[in-house]
Amino acid sequence: MKLYLAGPMRAYPEFNHPAFRKATALLRADGHEVFSPAEHDEVGGFDFTGMAGTPEDLDAQGFDLRVALADDLVWICGHAEGLVVLPGWQTSLGATAEVATARALSLPVWPLAEFVLYGDTGRCIAAGAAL
Repeated sequence: MKLYLAGPMRAYPEFNHPAFRKATALLRADGHEVFSPAEHDEVGGFDFTGMAGTPEDLDAQGFDLRVALADDLVWICGHAEGLVVLPGWQTSLGATAEVATARALSLPVWPLAEFVLYGDTGRCIAAGAAL
C-alpha cells in the first residue's frame, strides 16, 4: 500500500525526524511504500540534527515551508492510498492540513499504533468521520 506518513514537526526536537524515521522503517518492513516528509526534507539536503524545532532553525537552513508542503500535498493527491498519523498530529498545522486533504479525497487515515497492529483492517479515521 502507498502510505503518506503525517505528524507534528515544529516545536519538536530535530523536527520529530527520529519518530518519522522509526515509523517509516516499521511501515516499510511490512512491505508498504512510504512517503515520509521528514525523509523528503533530508533527501533535499536539510539536516535537522540537534535543532530545537523552531522557525529560526528553518530560516537558518533556508527551508521553504511552502515548497515542502506543496510537495507533500502533491504526493498525497497523486499517489497516496492512505495516511498513517504519528501521535500528536492533531496539534500540527501541517499534519491537520494533510489529513484534511486525505479526507477530501476519501482516503483512509490510521493512527500509527492501530496500523502497525492491525494493518488496513484497524480502526481508521474515515473521510467524513469525527477526528
